[in-house]
Amino acid sequence: MPATRLDLARIRAARRDIDPVFLDTPLYRCEVLGRELGCAVSIKLETANPVRSFKGRGTELVAGLLDGQGRTAAVCASAGNLGQALGWSGRRRGLDVTVVASRRAPVAKLDRIRALGAELELVDGDFEMARERAAQIARRRGIRLVEDSLDIETCEGAATIGLELADGAPSFDAVLIALGGGAMATGVGYVLKSLAPEVEVICVQPLGAPAMTRSWHQRRVVTTDSADTIADGVAGRYPIPAVLDDLLTVADDAVLVQERSIVTAMRMLLERAGLIVEPSAALGVAAVLEDRDRFAGRHVATVICGSNVDLDAYHRWVRT
Repeated sequence: MPATRLDLARIRAARRDIDPVFLDTPLYRCEVLGRELGCAVSIKLETANPVRSFKGRGTELVAGLLDGQGRTAAVCASAGNLGQALGWSGRRRGLDVTVVASRRAPVAKLDRIRALGAELELVDGDFEMARERAAQIARRRGIRLVEDSLDIETCEGAATIGLELADGAPSFDAVLIALGGGAMATGVGYVLKSLAPEVEVICVQPLGAPAMTRSWHQRRVVTTDSADTIADGVAGRYPIPAVLDDLLTVADDAVLVQERSIVTAMRMLLERAGLIVEPSAALGVAAVLEDRDRFAGRHVATVICGSNVDLDAYHRWVRT
């Protein structure tokens, strides 16, 4: 396949450096959900770990690298999940972690970041404002700025999900992946295109935060002035050029879904699969809901990427 920043040998080696608690997550067929959607559905459950999201795979590599270099501190911007994961991985290795987040981030995510011992700084504005502030802190303190999706460790850590999916890939027709900054989409997509190229890699993003999807379709970076979605984990506005280049190589399609489909998908995952998920984790099911004919009779796998959700907001959404 064409060259990307990712490397299959490094991804395989990464499994040795990631705490086993994040590896070999459940992958199973959900027949009840599949019957309602009109296709076979397999769930890759990335929430059964201490940080309730896939992000720990990448932060384990980042923190391990920093520890090996004798570095003692790091800072990141986060919508919530990366901050928790870096806090967990940093605490495990004695690193001082600072997380910059928007005041509008879900309270549950912010509370978890604090509970994991990270220093939390809040900014007015969205994730992009947090990213700017994190960069300022890194320059002022002379510490490592961890940038999700840009840092190859975050992509190759997420790519280990692809190794696990590839073991079952002969039975999959398509894999549906939430698309935000692109770490998971590029990582998983790269592995599948390397080991199971017949599997269709489909990225899914909210219509209210479409920057990376528009960029993929136009084959150039497209930014947006705002992001308006309940799926806060994928609500970036400024795609990273290097990440887009990788995504253009490994993704077969990128689609946008409406907010009401995300909410319906969250409700279905609760009622049919017994899973409480954050909005970003429901994007794959939402994509099937909006294009049933495309997936009818096929076998799709969807990555349930996180379950860090404010319960008050969650109850409002699923009861709508």
